[in-house]
Amino acid sequence: MVGTLLVDHIYEISAYPHVGELTQIRSVSHSCGGLVPNNGIGLKKIAPHLPVYAVGKVGQDDTGAFALRTMEDAGLDVSGVKISPDEQTSFTAVMSIAGGQRTFFSYPGCCATFGAADMDWDNLPCKMLHLGYFLLLDKVDGGDGLEILKQAKARGITTSIDLVSENSDRYSLVIPCLPYVDNLIINETEAGKICGMEPTDENLPAIAEKLLEMGVRERVIIHQPSLGLCKTRDSLTLLPSVALPKGYVKGKTGAGDAFCSGALIAIERNASPREILELAEAAAVASLREADATSGIEEESVILENIRRFGR
Repeated sequence: MVGTLLVDHIYEISAYPHVGELTQIRSVSHSCGGLVPNNGIGLKKIAPHLPVYAVGKVGQDDTGAFALRTMEDAGLDVSGVKISPDEQTSFTAVMSIAGGQRTFFSYPGCCATFGAADMDWDNLPCKMLHLGYFLLLDKVDGGDGLEILKQAKARGITTSIDLVSENSDRYSLVIPCLPYVDNLIINETEAGKICGMEPTDENLPAIAEKLLEMGVRERVIIHQPSLGLCKTRDSLTLLPSVALPKGYVKGKTGAGDAFCSGALIAIERNASPREILELAEAAAVASLREADATSGIEEESVILENIRRFGR
């Protein structure tokens, strides 16, 4: 897992103050976030015996130490995480009203300077590399992402990438990377933005086909609330989402990351397109049971049995 690594500082408040006013913070909590912890911890929970390597950058501060400890406790190898003495660990201050809205204040920190020079290839014995989030990492978006993917392919490593959804025209930054991406795993908004097409259910197969034409090497996997899609050169597989009972969803944070974790595990074992989508969906559904990204995820057999209880 390579890329975004941060910590959420969550402050629960009773109400948002007006400008110049004060409100008390009722409680403070911390959680590790970003692609590297979310996907990495998800992978270890679904497949505990799978070796997972974290690659990113943190500062030499308490926030960075918390992030490293959280990942180590989950079983990730954090030897590939650089510790910068001159920068602060990336973090988000989350102002949260209990049962209500959240407001986010993000500090880019080390994530903004993470790039190709931070990759220690000789000590990274991986078969697959997942890089992201594009559109959130300054140096990765500026060309280092392409360099990392090229180097991975030169070393025979299977590659995949992830994006963040934003309302912009910056998706074109990803296009030069696609010929070096084996598995593109994104949501319908991101897929439509890359292709310049409206991401309706009817358009998704054509969008996936276009992404393959733009260079994606093996698979385009698209997830959205109503279905999952897996497109290869010679097949198209669609899997409707499960029908979840009222009150099941406790939080949607990290559901896309969980979907990606499930998909990557299935890809690693050369599973069929339907099996890839089933495990990806099972991981996403499991993550929805808790407010954070990974607490609801369990081992593969458990999360697959969980979704069999529901219709589609």
